[in-house]
Amino acid sequence: MARVVETLEAGGCEPVLVVVAGEGAAPIAREAEAAGAWVLVNPDPGEGPITSLRVALEAVEEATDAVAFCPVDHPLIRPGTVRTLLDAFGRDRPALLLPVLGGRHGHPTLFARSLWDELRDPQLTGGARTVVHAHLEEALVISVDDPGVLTDIDTPEQYVHALGGGPA
Repeated sequence: MARVVETLEAGGCEPVLVVVAGEGAAPIAREAEAAGAWVLVNPDPGEGPITSLRVALEAVEEATDAVAFCPVDHPLIRPGTVRTLLDAFGRDRPALLLPVLGGRHGHPTLFARSLWDELRDPQLTGGARTVVHAHLEEALVISVDDPGVLTDIDTPEQYVHALGGGPA
């Protein structure tokens, strides 16, 4: 958790919001706060990650032009990659911006304010991925040399292994 927060901050995201949900969220919330994030609580995570994204969208300031959505299970993204994506957004102002490595879309995904109503739509099926696919033709796709944009880590053992600490 702390690594994702620190990466986003070092890459230029401000503020960094972390949405916690479910039982056992208190330690995650404490870790996120200690890393400098604003912690929000998702009271109804039943539909999955889209509900947490919606909580974050409701919390951001009116002046915010975009959000960088990064699942916590992608902790190896480099701060320089985040900076590259933010710079590209600032320059080109696309509705959707995606990092790509080897032809595969990764994280973080930047959603401009113009897409937020779609993300908030209670009829949306398939979550944020549906919005990404609906706008893929007009998305700004940035090639990056950062395997972290694709690296999905789901267990502490995988995390230790990814950092060079032994077998997963």
